[in-house]
Amino acid sequence: MVKLGYFLSCEEFDAPELVRQARLAEEAGFEALWISDHFHPWLAEQGNSPFVWSVIGALSQVTDLPITTAVTCPTTRVHPAIIAQAAATSAVLTGGRFTLGVGTGEALNEHVLGDPWPSADIRLDMLEEALEVIRALWTGEVVEHHGTFYDVEHARLYSLPETPPDIYVSGFGPKAATLAGRIGDGFVCTKPDPDLIRAFRDGGGTGKPTQVGTKVCWGPDEDEARRTAHHYWRNEGLPGELAQILPTPEHFQQASTLVEPEAMVTPVGPDAKTHVEALRKFVDAGYDELYVQQIGPDQDGFFSFFSTSVLPELRG
Repeated sequence: MVKLGYFLSCEEFDAPELVRQARLAEEAGFEALWISDHFHPWLAEQGNSPFVWSVIGALSQVTDLPITTAVTCPTTRVHPAIIAQAAATSAVLTGGRFTLGVGTGEALNEHVLGDPWPSADIRLDMLEEALEVIRALWTGEVVEHHGTFYDVEHARLYSLPETPPDIYVSGFGPKAATLAGRIGDGFVCTKPDPDLIRAFRDGGGTGKPTQVGTKVCWGPDEDEARRTAHHYWRNEGLPGELAQILPTPEHFQQASTLVEPEAMVTPVGPDAKTHVEALRKFVDAGYDELYVQQIGPDQDGFFSFFSTSVLPELRG
């Protein structure tokens, strides 16, 4: 049976609200948490971007749910040695209920220190070396690493969990999914695409867990819910690689003026069947874990609705 989790959006909510949502998610019957890691929101309307590692520390004290970053980029804005320390501390605080989800990132977050934004192939190579650094530091030994992209000089982590966290790798194309199978302990995605799972399995991911996340907008009025989804997340309607290469929220504001409310594929409104059918596409694709994010401010109404009308149907 698929595990059903809640997706905490650091782009749309401040830290105290994310902590509150985590408690609501556990009370509503969700079994795990995803949390995004951003420096900027996609759009000004989303309006937030708290530091994910501080939020995880707070979450560890108010919920017993497992937590996965979805996803952290350990290559440009933050050196992999620092990610290794942050993830190790998160694993200690959660009693081993932490998974480090990683990916190659977006220029939106990673350009902020003035570093060049590499091509996709180079970013995949950087990610592979970053995971080598992280796993080496998790041994507790002194690490000297002088690689193609990263240098680590006489570094050792002293605060470590009994067992290192798993690392799940995201992939939105066959090359990235294949790499995830080879270097990851699991797979992260946002597409209901069984071919990506197949590429992950063929790349070495047989028997490893797969996670997927998506968005909904529950609301008592379908048209109003559609407007809410469009207002906060119309960037989801942008095609191709724009999400990886546009560098600022202002660019996303400009590009997303081309996305009409009717173009949004997010399930919206009060009909349980609409939400169940949309989410079943991810279950039927073959994922082991499905994480759902509610768009907009009515989080309490969403949790009440999903706990009684959607989660039982998906589990059934």
